[in-house]
Amino acid sequence: MTLQECYETIGSYEEVIGRLRSERLVQKFVLKFLTDESYGNLHKFLQEKNYGEAFRAAHTIKGVCQNLSFSKLEASSHDLTEALRYGYTPQVEELLEQVDKDYAATAAAIRMFQESNGL
Repeated sequence: MTLQECYETIGSYEEVIGRLRSERLVQKFVLKFLTDESYGNLHKFLQEKNYGEAFRAAHTIKGVCQNLSFSKLEASSHDLTEALRYGYTPQVEELLEQVDKDYAATAAAIRMFQESNGL
């Protein structure tokens, strides 16, 4: 699987290559995404009802996804970020479910790329 094929599932290859200008650089940051702690922190802080930190974690996910052109996860994390902006809102649970689905699909595509290239 090529990096461009990976992006067919998760976002826009043309946007990210236009932004970062190097496939090697895109690959580096795409692979680093799997080790970013923001997603785990989001769940941890929501469980602890620490909505300020949950907002920051969701905001970080949104920003990383925006920079890497992970459009599906960027959209769902944007919605969750806005729902958490002033604390807990009733929409948070439903929006978190969509973030979970989009995160799982994004991570699976990246892992498939990683495994198919021996990285």
